[in-house]
Amino acid sequence: MDINKNQKKITLAVPKGRILEELSPLFSRIGIIPEADFFDENSRKLIFNSNIDFLEIVKVRSFDVATFVKYAGADLGICGLDVIKEFADEDFFTTLNLNIGNCRLSIAGSQNLIDNNWQTKSHLRIATKYPNITSKFFASQGIQTEIIKLNGAIEIASKLQLCDYIVDLVSSGRTLKENNMIEIIKIIDVSSHLIINKNSLKNFNYLINQIISLFDE
Repeated sequence: MDINKNQKKITLAVPKGRILEELSPLFSRIGIIPEADFFDENSRKLIFNSNIDFLEIVKVRSFDVATFVKYAGADLGICGLDVIKEFADEDFFTTLNLNIGNCRLSIAGSQNLIDNNWQTKSHLRIATKYPNITSKFFASQGIQTEIIKLNGAIEIASKLQLCDYIVDLVSSGRTLKENNMIEIIKIIDVSSHLIINKNSLKNFNYLINQIISLFDE
């Protein structure tokens, strides 16, 4: 795939961390080959060229993928459904489910709280980095919540009695177990999707559709 040298490159934002391990075989399968140090965890580089002349790839934090695409810092992004629903934004399209990064967003609590029925409570204090999803879920259950926004180490909030419950991503459940916690109820299943800035799709439709077609093979 070639591009006129004077034409804008298409930028794909991808999340740092564990998702990169699943992106490697996906990229290989669909024929996207980033430059050599893309998968090097020790590399400080953030913007990478690829074997596709008009495609560059940026690595950012998972929540920042949606922000970059929202404001057209990136034209496309690979983003978890948790982040998509938390943003609930109209400035990007959610397209293909890539079926990677599979996990779930759940309510969890300390072992000594499990005998309590959270559904009978009128008010709960919840620690999470998903305040919008959390508020909407508990509101649908008729429960008022005080949300404590945390960006990491959510499990410790329960240990320090900062909250009644937490809402966080769960994969194997090992982290919860190590912190004497248990998953109580799943809110949503999560996997990674391809998202696209609406203006980018309008202005660079041909180029972006070429990239979409690769992921859709």
